[in-house]
Amino acid sequence: MKPDQKMTDRQVGRNADLFAQKIGGYPTADERYAYIRILISIIEQAHPEWNQAPNKDQQIAHLVFHMSHGAVEREETAEIVRLRDEERGFTNHLPRAEA
Repeated sequence: MKPDQKMTDRQVGRNADLFAQKIGGYPTADERYAYIRILISIIEQAHPEWNQAPNKDQQIAHLVFHMSHGAVEREETAEIVRLRDEERGFTNHLPRAEA
């Protein structure tokens, strides 16, 4: 990230932007998985108001997508958010429509 580039989200910070861009450089979802979980945790700390949002998975996925400049797919991140919340016993998410 060049010094003159704007941060995607000031609450999350420049280091998280750089981290997201680095995550996007990993070629497979398996390689990105652990790092995306860490980034999600950083975002949740910066945006505690999203924890009760019914579309939290989509909000975080959208932010990660933009922070990584499109290198991390939205659905990949949204699925990890849903899995983390299920592990912690949260069930805020609406069921996804099957195609």
